[in-house]
Amino acid sequence: MGGMGSGKDTVSQMRGLDVRKWKRDGYLEPGRSGTWTWSRRGEVVATINFRVEAGRVVLSYRTRERGGEWRNMELPVRLDWTACHFGGKRAWFRCPRCNRRVAMLYGGGVFACRHCHQLAYDCQRETVGGRAIRRAGKLRERLQWEPGILNDDGWKPKWMRWHTFRQLSDRHHALVLCSLDGMQTHLDRIGGRLGGLRKGG
Repeated sequence: MGGMGSGKDTVSQMRGLDVRKWKRDGYLEPGRSGTWTWSRRGEVVATINFRVEAGRVVLSYRTRERGGEWRNMELPVRLDWTACHFGGKRAWFRCPRCNRRVAMLYGGGVFACRHCHQLAYDCQRETVGGRAIRRAGKLRERLQWEPGILNDDGWKPKWMRWHTFRQLSDRHHALVLCSLDGMQTHLDRIGGRLGGLRKGG
């Protein structure tokens, strides 16, 4: 695990702990302990031990700064609860750095909230073309078409109304055109740079 300000600037690049998932899976019961794992392509890439005490979760893990010596860390994280409108309670972590009530903590030398790590959401780093590709991909998934905007369109799902199908497919086609325009603009920029290099050479 890296330290604060280790150059990772989007939430997907950090290892996150989601209090909503922990509550849903029963991990927040006092006396509970175990190991949380992060996986990539089916392989475990990191683990963290935890134990739940009254009003808090204690995280146990190892960390090091820039290839230095490994250090054992034990980090208590306070839990908070708020009432839901239709009954029950919602769980929150209290950020160990700023005490902000948050649903997610992100790992580094210290687990802290997105604000303390100065993280952006991935969509905030997207280009217009990249955003269009992502949205078109979600529509293809909803339409049950083959992934990838350069693949052919599929058929209307049996359960979907024609009006809805036309709306979604029209929106998909508009997003594909937007993403292709973005790609063309990017290629034009690269072509301009290469042309400048040839002239300079």
